[in-house]
Amino acid sequence: MDLFTYNMENNLKKNAPLADRMRPENLSEFVGQKHILGEGKFLYRAIKADRINSMIFYGPPGTGKTTLAMIIANSTNMNFEKISAVTSGIKEIREVISKAEENLKLYNRRTILFIDEIHRFNKAQQDALLPYVERGIIILIGATTENPYFEVNKALLSRMMVIPLKLLSREDLYQIIQNGLKNKEKGLGNYNINISQEAIDYLITISEGDGRLALNALEIGVLSTPKDNEGIINIDLDTIKECILVKSAKYDKGSDEHYDTISAFIKSMRGSDPDATLYWLAKMINAGEDPKFIARRIIIFASEDIGNADPNALNIAVSAFNAVNVIGMPEGRIVLAQAALYMACAPKSNAAYKGIEKALYDIKNKPIGQVPNHLKDASYNGASSLGHGKGYKYPHDYKGGYVKQQYLPEEFEGVKYYEPTENGYEKEIKEYLTKLFDKNS
Repeated sequence: MDLFTYNMENNLKKNAPLADRMRPENLSEFVGQKHILGEGKFLYRAIKADRINSMIFYGPPGTGKTTLAMIIANSTNMNFEKISAVTSGIKEIREVISKAEENLKLYNRRTILFIDEIHRFNKAQQDALLPYVERGIIILIGATTENPYFEVNKALLSRMMVIPLKLLSREDLYQIIQNGLKNKEKGLGNYNINISQEAIDYLITISEGDGRLALNALEIGVLSTPKDNEGIINIDLDTIKECILVKSAKYDKGSDEHYDTISAFIKSMRGSDPDATLYWLAKMINAGEDPKFIARRIIIFASEDIGNADPNALNIAVSAFNAVNVIGMPEGRIVLAQAALYMACAPKSNAAYKGIEKALYDIKNKPIGQVPNHLKDASYNGASSLGHGKGYKYPHDYKGGYVKQQYLPEEFEGVKYYEPTENGYEKEIKEYLTKLFDKNS
């Protein structure tokens, strides 16, 4: 490294954000992710034993994905190469692989290749890695905030272990903040700082499990606050509020958060929890989700999860869709809330859903039965000579508008597809059908 490069690197390191300066260099400094890094856990053992296999670190921002890769780099006897999928392509991949083959041939040393934001590689770029991962030329470690089961080629993914990282807990964030405040070499320990517990609690809450966000907001607060007459930097709640962007829901319409949130919304309605229903609805509205998408999901829910337990649910759902389509947002949020609450509070039945699924299974997997002759169309000339319609009993000619006769194909006679529940209006349907069938049996 020449003098100018050394000066540049030294300057970059000196002026790096607090989160970068405080990045742990070994396992003893790492905070959080006890489910994989607790003593005796899988990843802890693998790093300690220098027995790393290809893997993907998958989790939210600021939870330690890149840091873990750097700890592995500091702990391994293998060569370690790092590229970013944002700025690199097949050319860089080939250069690393060529170097890895050389090291394996000449020095019997394997190479770990760390790819940050691996989900940004397209199919061709991911395919370029596959044969070398499969042969063991490189050990691939990827980091991604996106679900690798959606974003990484199945062939490549099948040769890697997915390591999920969780949002940092409040206890984890508190420890990270304290480390940043006390560390004199890399942190803020050389400053005389007085930070209120209220400010720390707010910083932890607003960071939402993101350690990088917490540290960088803390640093802005310290560096932008003048000292008092005694040389103390006082950080209160208002100071911290000015040092961090307004909290916004982590939500991307193409990401896990989109699918996870709509899933939570639907399951909250299904679970008859009106408060959770409103919470997840509010998150989607705040994130700018298409209101018609939400309304369509409510329509599906009305039939799939409520059905005939409350037939009015479908009317409410369709009306809500039409209303949102006419008035738009922000007023549409009230319509969506009313419809969603109706669904959450309505009696539930999935009998219609189960019934059609069972019938479709039989249609797809069993011989198709013939329409019984007495049910066939008899409206055209010559139909009667074929026996079509012969013996058909017109239900309205009978007491109660019902008469027993065969409607299913002969092979399926007696099969039950619709089994009403005891919930809501469906209980009345069940009682009606039971009386009808028993009376005419």
